[in-house]
Amino acid sequence: MSGKRGKLFVIAAPSGAGKTSLVRALMQRRPALRFSISYTTRQQRPNERHSHDYFFVDKPEFERMVAAGEFLEHARVFDNYYGTSRQQVVQLLDEGQDVLLEIDWQGAQQIRRALPECRSIFVLPPSREALEQRLRGRGTDSDEVIARRLRDSLADLSHWSEFDYIVVNDDFDRATADLEAIVTGQGEHLRRERAELRELLAKLLA
Repeated sequence: MSGKRGKLFVIAAPSGAGKTSLVRALMQRRPALRFSISYTTRQQRPNERHSHDYFFVDKPEFERMVAAGEFLEHARVFDNYYGTSRQQVVQLLDEGQDVLLEIDWQGAQQIRRALPECRSIFVLPPSREALEQRLRGRGTDSDEVIARRLRDSLADLSHWSEFDYIVVNDDFDRATADLEAIVTGQGEHLRRERAELRELLAKLLA
């Protein structure tokens, strides 16, 4: 061990922006990156594995962990709870590992307070239409749930300016390359202040 502390990257996005697929692609390109596995109270989906996709726990266990201060961040999202283990993240960083967290904007706020040295990334969809299309494309939710998710996703978009970097997921390969540039220290051109984001954000937030 070199004694050099690892870097923490926090990735958030509105539901439907394609964040999970991008994170998976990034992890394939950068296998040395460590992914922090979240705890959740939501039901396990058929294609998910415990301790691989999430640590699935019941609500009383989650509440016990909150009370014991075991989470670096935790939030309620769509009637379920999600949290990031403090011990898991700090241990990896202390070992010199670079760590990736995939969470929502509420969690990102808490992480920035706890570990202000983290680098935060927000993924934007290329349009409102693409966002709705992706939410419908999952094929698992009713129209009512999709409508609520779309409202919540548009509300989430308003927090874009809290993040260090913005990646637009209009072309999947390019968006993956943008994420890779950020985690390898070559992402200065992807900072939130860049002028070309203004028009897109005006349309998304209109």
